[in-house]
Amino acid sequence: MPAAVEFIDIARRFGSVRALSGVSFAVDEGEFFGLLGPNGAGKTTLISIAAGLTLADTGSARILGHDVVRDFRQARRALGVVPQELVFDPFFSVRETLEIQSGYFGIRDNGDWIDEILHRLDLTSKADANMRSLSGGMKRRVLVGQALVHKPPVIVLDEPTAGVDVELRQSLWGFIRKLNRDGHTIILTTHYLEEAEALCERIAMLQAGRVVALDTKHNLLSRFAGITVRLAADRVPMAWRTRVLREEGGVYFVALDHYADLEMLLQEMRREGLAIRELSLLEADLEEVFLKIMGGDLRGAPAGVPA
Repeated sequence: MPAAVEFIDIARRFGSVRALSGVSFAVDEGEFFGLLGPNGAGKTTLISIAAGLTLADTGSARILGHDVVRDFRQARRALGVVPQELVFDPFFSVRETLEIQSGYFGIRDNGDWIDEILHRLDLTSKADANMRSLSGGMKRRVLVGQALVHKPPVIVLDEPTAGVDVELRQSLWGFIRKLNRDGHTIILTTHYLEEAEALCERIAMLQAGRVVALDTKHNLLSRFAGITVRLAADRVPMAWRTRVLREEGGVYFVALDHYADLEMLLQEMRREGLAIRELSLLEADLEEVFLKIMGGDLRGAPAGVPA
């Protein structure tokens, strides 16, 4: 059985900028997969290659075994992509936009499924509204609908909830979870790491065009997260500054390797005469893992992944 999506040694340059460098991984059918990385990591370029919008310099990509270049019709039919950018035709209503999108895939009499999409995305009341009149959040809902209108087995969501209110975000994820339960493969990129942690089973992290982590969420949390101290103080001791994950208004999040490190931190605080206003230990989360990996702490990277 072929993988839902497979990238094999993908490389891509834009002039002097190396967007992707030897990216290889596969997403199994039925997975809810997370693709994470900072801005400029190469996530959107990789998605564009999968969708046939950008050609790789070297390597290949396949959707359900269909090469995105040689067998592009079948590959595109199997894939639905929700892009980051709000791209729309201002001359059509919401329903017309979805009907036209159906036509691109040769689908007629798609009204029942379009009605369900409109209902699930809370767009029924806007079905006859012109696309120009919609808010940014509403336009993003339509983009999601366009990606789903041909019922693709593989769905890529590139920052689908950017600029979307909390209520819609919850209803959207309820709909996407149902699609996943029904057998659709979901690939998600997001800057909301709590979304990725709640939804994704397996995660790949990109940095500077390379895969720097690829594992299940559980394994990433257990291997990279360690222990974090939330410390409210004027500053942290000099020797501990390299352990600071982030600072938020006088509150420092400090990484510990072991619980015994906490006593060493407290000793240094006393030695430098630093008062502690508040201190607590935090459970591991994906944000902490992400910050550690993006900071270059790749000693736990899986075999075969460039460090």
